[in-house]
This record gives sequence, structure tokens and C-alpha cells, in this order.
Amino acid sequence: MGIRAVAFWPAAASMLALIFNIQNLLDDGIIDTDGIPMKDETIQLSPKMPAMRTKDFFWTQFGDKTTTKTVFHHRQGSTKSVKVAADKIICNTTYDHEPAALDFVPQIIPIGPLLATNSIAWNFWPEDSTCLNWLDLQETNSVIYVAFGSFTVFDHTQLQELALGLELSNRPFLLVIRPDINNGENQSFLKEFEERVKNIGKVVQWAPQQRVLSHPSIACFVSHCGWNSTMEGTTKGVPFLCWPYFADQLFNQTLICDVWKVGLRLDPAGGIITREEIMCKIKNLLQDEGFKVRAMELRNLVINNIKEGGRSSINLNNLVHWIKA
Repeated sequence: MGIRAVAFWPAAASMLALIFNIQNLLDDGIIDTDGIPMKDETIQLSPKMPAMRTKDFFWTQFGDKTTTKTVFHHRQGSTKSVKVAADKIICNTTYDHEPAALDFVPQIIPIGPLLATNSIAWNFWPEDSTCLNWLDLQETNSVIYVAFGSFTVFDHTQLQELALGLELSNRPFLLVIRPDINNGENQSFLKEFEERVKNIGKVVQWAPQQRVLSHPSIACFVSHCGWNSTMEGTTKGVPFLCWPYFADQLFNQTLICDVWKVGLRLDPAGGIITREEIMCKIKNLLQDEGFKVRAMELRNLVINNIKEGGRSSINLNNLVHWIKA
């Protein structure tokens, strides 16, 4: 029909670069034909791109080998389709977020950051906007914001350690616990916890995240490092404590901590991130002003991309003109 086709990639450009190089990974014996790494090693797709650990390839982070195989082959197939059918590929990133990946795969066009306005935002659960009134009562740069997106799941022990770590930090905090987690023994524990910490913390089921991250009271973001949350946090100039769960989140943590240097990792001990680890990393992050300085520097670079004449703005305008031509 002569209709122009554009493929949209909503995650990091680095992840799409990885997918586009699957054949090279196969040829070099780094993965087998089902995407399973032949050994645990660190590679670079290009000399300037961040190192990737093979055991953390995003398609290996969905559970067992059967699921890994399914996800891997799905990505293989969709990549072939994109290469055949798509005239252009756009991505929710900026050149300043991922210059090496975008130089390595120049056909990926960055048009980010794509941030929903209030009028078009869609959420899985109703937002609790009362937290904004609570944030208004807190001191500037004081609140620990904790949110793990739409899929992260905690067992009861880990939820307890998280809550008690926040309590031990002795700092105000806003904790988002989804309705599907706040049930059973978690529900009874959280009810008691909320009552005990009501003078310093607030627990909600879902928050208007962009408005929260924009609030002057926010000091840092304890995040699962999903790409949308990563883009939102860096656009607002907020330092991170990284708690990745699965998929591409482990590589996003690498960008946050090792490339942009705007956050710290939370390290599990025996599979559990302890209350002491949480308390210690909050202290380390907030005592080092360099994290906030670098976060604000990245924010300014990112915002410049969507201003008139910015790289993402130009790319988007060129795309619109191309569609209309």
C-alpha cells in the first residue's frame, strides 16, 4: 500500500544493538543457537560501549532455559522483521544517554526522552496523589523515593528487609507497594509498619512518578532500573539506588552506576538485600554530593535534547517531515 513503516524500540539503544549483533555472538561462540551463553564472561559490542556480562543478557533473565529459548527466538524473529519491513527505527533514548551505542548502530534514531503528560498518562493502578501533599511537608532533598515498577515481586522476607532498612535510615521515605504485593502476610506486616513509621514515612499503592521525581523534597530514587523509570529519574536529576529485577534492568544498572555514575548498586547477600545494606547505601549515596552533581549535569544534557534545536527534537521533526513527504 506504500505506507511507510517505523519501528519503535522503547528500551535502551544498547539493548537493540545487542539484538542486532546476535549473529556475531553466535559466530564467535559466545552463545549457542538458543541464546544460552557458552560461559560467564564480559564482552563489549564495540570498544566504546559499556561491558556486558553474558549471564546478564536480557533474554536470560526471565527464568528457566525454556523461557530463555522462547524469548531469544522471539527477538531473533522480530529483528528480522524489523530489518525487512521498517524504513526507520526510533528509540526512547538520547544521544547523551548512549553515544557509543548510537554511534555503533547509527540507524537507531533517538527521539527521547518520551515522558507522558498528565493528560495522556496510562497506569496499571490508580495513582495516590495524596503523597504529593505529604511531600510538600518534607524538607528539600530529604525523601527516599522507593518504587519498583509494574512487575517486580518480593517475598515476605525481602519486603521486611526493605521496610526495616528504610526505617533504620532515619530519613523520610515514600514507599510504593503495588496492590498485588500488599496482600496476605505482607498486608498485615505493612499495616503494622505504616502505623509505626507514620511520622517519618508514607506507603502508597501507586504514585504519580514523574510528579514525585520532580518534587524538590526527593533526595534519591530506589529503583528496579526499568528503562522508563531510568529515563524519568535521569530527566529529573535524581540519584539512584539500583535494585534490578530482570530483563534489561541489569544492564541499565551498569549505565547508571558505571557510565553515568549517578547511582550505587544494592548488593544481595545470599540472595537477600539486607536492611543493613539498604541503610548503608542510602547513607553513602546521600553523603557524596558528587552523585547529585552528576545527576544534574546529565539532566541538563538530556533536557537540551528536547529543546528546539536539540538533537532529539531535530530527529523527531525530521521524522514527521519524512512521514508527510
